[in-house]
Amino acid sequence: MEEEKMTVGEKRLPAEVVETYRQPQWNEVVETYVRPLPRRMAPPAPEPAAKAPVRKNRRKGLWIFLACLLVIAVAAGAAWLWNRSQTPRRDGFDYYYDERESQASREITIPTYPYGQGAVLTVEPDHGPELTAQEVYRRVNPSVVTVVAQLKDGASLGTGVIFTEDGYILTNYHVLEGGSDCTIYLENDHSYAAKYVAGDADSDLAVLKTDLTGLPAAQFGDSEKLTVGDKVYAIGNPLGYELRGTLTDGIVSAINRDVWVDGRTMTLIQTNAALNSGNSGGPLINQYGQVVGINTIKMSSSYSNIEGLGFAIPSSTIRRLVNDLLTSGEVQPEPVLGVTVWSLGTQLDEDLWGVEVQSVTEGSAADKAGVQVGDFVVAAGGIDVSASRDLLRARRQYHVGEEMPMTLWRDGELVEVTLVLEQAEGEETPVAP
Repeated sequence: MEEEKMTVGEKRLPAEVVETYRQPQWNEVVETYVRPLPRRMAPPAPEPAAKAPVRKNRRKGLWIFLACLLVIAVAAGAAWLWNRSQTPRRDGFDYYYDERESQASREITIPTYPYGQGAVLTVEPDHGPELTAQEVYRRVNPSVVTVVAQLKDGASLGTGVIFTEDGYILTNYHVLEGGSDCTIYLENDHSYAAKYVAGDADSDLAVLKTDLTGLPAAQFGDSEKLTVGDKVYAIGNPLGYELRGTLTDGIVSAINRDVWVDGRTMTLIQTNAALNSGNSGGPLINQYGQVVGINTIKMSSSYSNIEGLGFAIPSSTIRRLVNDLLTSGEVQPEPVLGVTVWSLGTQLDEDLWGVEVQSVTEGSAADKAGVQVGDFVVAAGGIDVSASRDLLRARRQYHVGEEMPMTLWRDGELVEVTLVLEQAEGEETPVAP
């Protein structure tokens, strides 16, 4: 039997879930400062007591005690160094998902909703006027939901973003990992069951579906238009359900930041907007009220406090991955070009820039198309290439088997070639230092 659709505002919706949160009653903290008395009012200092003679056996016992402490300290230090050497680290920093380790083997058993229903996540190429923080919050917060996944030994709480009016929701894969049931909470605190459409652990993205219509869908903007220093906002549920709908702000600290997470590299947006446990899956928003990223991780350290280092999956990456999940239920292999280029561009003529090709993989799409070392890529897939990020952006538009036009600058002339994109056999490093 076909499931009935529910519409927001209909009487058939479940009753509101009411929870009471009481702030703990803390004892009053009383601090006392005692000012020292002036010297003339201070009581006379007591006469020092006569020192007792130190016995030789006491000195001997003291030396034995200190030697034992030294042996224990050396052993503990050696054990700590050995244990540290067994844990892979990068420059002393850890990246973590909501303060719990990601476990790729944790199967998601949430009831499913079929993919291939024609749903699409769209990214708007343009934007309207700049908004105030209040206007951004009023526009986006209705599209932000609290996501609660029931686990075997508790529950996982994160954030999600509604991206279609008929109930498709985007969140992080690790929020749902190990879940057997899922509930979402809207801005009005009403709760509804959500089904699992598809997800990908490597990209840390997952799609949910709830049987509601008429929902406020967030607008996604183009993350490729971000520059360092742009104003951004985050909305989520830091540290739990009680603080849901929290707005924080910051700037774009870096773009196309390669971050090593759980044995793979993710290319992310870095921001100093405050992200905490529970923000995972929530939106990173530009100053025009558009979602330009999905917040996923923050940096931590075992030996110092680190603030203002959060990371989000850019919308330019999300569009391709999520639409793969919506269409086929899995992420399709990303094509490779077979070239390594310098990250910074070179001015070739008055109005012409390009990135120099450093190497070409034998037998690759670029090699078959005739790309040579020393060529400058000036355009690809209809996008002008003035830095390596432009070439990567062009590549993200295509799937394996499709043709991508490329314009090269060779010996002072423009050369047109066409790459038939292929699947990577191993990891590709497309950018030289």
